[in-house]
Amino acid sequence: MRGARILGTGRALPPRIVTNEDFAKWMDTTDEWIVQRTGIRERRFVDPGTGAAALGTEASRAAIAAAGIAPGDIDFIVFATVSPDYFFPGCGVYVQEWLGLPTIGALDVRTQCTGFLYGLSVAEAYVKGGFFDRVLVIGSEVQSTGLDLSTASRDVSVIFGDGAGAVVVGPAGPGEGILSSHMHAEGKYARELMLEAPASIENPRLSHEMLDAGRHYPKMNGRYVFTHAVRRFPEVIREALAANGMSIGDLSIVIPHQANLRITQAVAGALGVPAEKVFSNIEKYGNTTAASIPIALDECVEQGKIRKGDLVCLAAFGSGFTWASTLIRW
Repeated sequence: MRGARILGTGRALPPRIVTNEDFAKWMDTTDEWIVQRTGIRERRFVDPGTGAAALGTEASRAAIAAAGIAPGDIDFIVFATVSPDYFFPGCGVYVQEWLGLPTIGALDVRTQCTGFLYGLSVAEAYVKGGFFDRVLVIGSEVQSTGLDLSTASRDVSVIFGDGAGAVVVGPAGPGEGILSSHMHAEGKYARELMLEAPASIENPRLSHEMLDAGRHYPKMNGRYVFTHAVRRFPEVIREALAANGMSIGDLSIVIPHQANLRITQAVAGALGVPAEKVFSNIEKYGNTTAASIPIALDECVEQGKIRKGDLVCLAAFGSGFTWASTLIRW
């Protein structure tokens, strides 16, 4: 079986910067309070009329250019998001249309913060299996239009931002590129981090009563999320290393989902790796859910933090609960 590798990376971030001081104007909070609890200093919000599909398309163009190919060389699209433009159809078909790609398949993935890694595993399997030669994988989010910007929801609302990242996955020699992917879920904790409405389990799917109760805003049990994240992140990273006969000392860099700086620091401590080997950009962008890893990956490539031959581990944890890791020989 042939291998699969990342040929190019790209990102797209809205120009509007929203600082902690801006949040202090909308709710009872301070820059100090937000930084202490999350590590976030600013994030990006889209302008009206911009959705996840548009950001994803912009990031895709950058990734395709970085891969040195043309849009027409893409064989398949995988789009990961928790904030699609519409309830249906998914965002992938819009990217297919806007890139001018003729009738290629487009698959949407809904595993929240782990969405990009789940999507990357799909691309890995398709390329390794010889089904496709060039797969575009996108993680894109517009969270700002779904946040309660009041004091009642400050624990959640200050965390999230908008953005997109994308990669092109193509063939590699055996043992090169993406070495393995590892995915897990534990649905008994689903209600600890979720968005209840609109929902097809309800009739109607959205009502005035739901809106009045704020059920259309995300809810999070922060203590539960933190406790499980700091356990699952190191666990799934070690799983990926063990599956390939490697150890923590072999790692060049870990790129985790940017959920919370305190989580990232706890993971670095649990793994026993120096802070400089665990990449973080949450202070600039906040938590961009499925977009956070591809945005961070693109920044690492751009900044020269990843070089040929490096061992890179991507890892995520989020709503579901779901968690995943991908080990890559760059």
